[in-house]
Amino acid sequence: MGLHHEHEHAHSHSVTGNLKVAFFLNLVFTIIEFIGGALTNSMAILSDAIHDLGDTFAIGSSLFLENYSHKGRSKNFSFGYKRFSPLSALINSVILLAGSLIIIVESVPRLLNPEPVNAEGMLYLAIAGVAFNGAAVIRLKNKDSSVNQRTVMLHLMEDALGWVAVLIGSVVMMFADIPIIDPILSLGIALYILWNAFQNLRKVLHIFLQGTPRNVDLEEVKKDLMKLEHVQDIHDTHVWTMDGSYNILTVHLVIRENKKLSELADLRKQVNYVLKNHHIDHITVQYEVPGEVCELEEH
Repeated sequence: MGLHHEHEHAHSHSVTGNLKVAFFLNLVFTIIEFIGGALTNSMAILSDAIHDLGDTFAIGSSLFLENYSHKGRSKNFSFGYKRFSPLSALINSVILLAGSLIIIVESVPRLLNPEPVNAEGMLYLAIAGVAFNGAAVIRLKNKDSSVNQRTVMLHLMEDALGWVAVLIGSVVMMFADIPIIDPILSLGIALYILWNAFQNLRKVLHIFLQGTPRNVDLEEVKKDLMKLEHVQDIHDTHVWTMDGSYNILTVHLVIRENKKLSELADLRKQVNYVLKNHHIDHITVQYEVPGEVCELEEH
């Protein structure tokens, strides 16, 4: 048991170490990008800087949550700290939405009146961008990685692709006087960020508004519970999710005949088994006898 705990601790430590490296690489490079974007007069570099700022925040909050998620329940948070994950995703989405809108507003006038950019400076920054993001991806590429870590790795791979686009654009602008490529690239990157941030925001708001989890079919859950022996009726069924993966369900079951609590142990095991197959992690069941008036039942 001690060895298992030590292994888990070592794994958690290595995950945190990898995320720390990725966080500092991103933070340093985001600062370089904002300065480089201003010096080269490139909106494409600045839009990538916004993208990287979002990633830096995402990695920072993941780093915080990797440690925080190991905390159990507390007096103030009886369900534990899982909700902090969608909270950081919500803040991150808002940052990315605001950043991408600023870039779009700044880029549109440049489409109509392109400004000269320092293509050579852009090229060097793009090479550095591919190298930085590549290094962070390699550092995080680990078969044992957590969901958190894999998500961050995808962010970084998207960044690397954005930089490849800037690299190609800067090479073209070095050999041909087509400054409109810069605002076109920046709009492309900003619209991509906007789309992703909007999708994330929809998912996060669904969690906060206690919507039915996407991986749970409530009608199928009810059907399977009704198939159980002794279950006559089912009502007041609610299911929601803490963070998109940890799902909670409460249900009232009407039992065919009046039974002792000790006789319901088998039924409780069957209910747990059925619900585990439906991705339910936390189950609360209230038993009722036929004819009992349920105050919570919705008419």
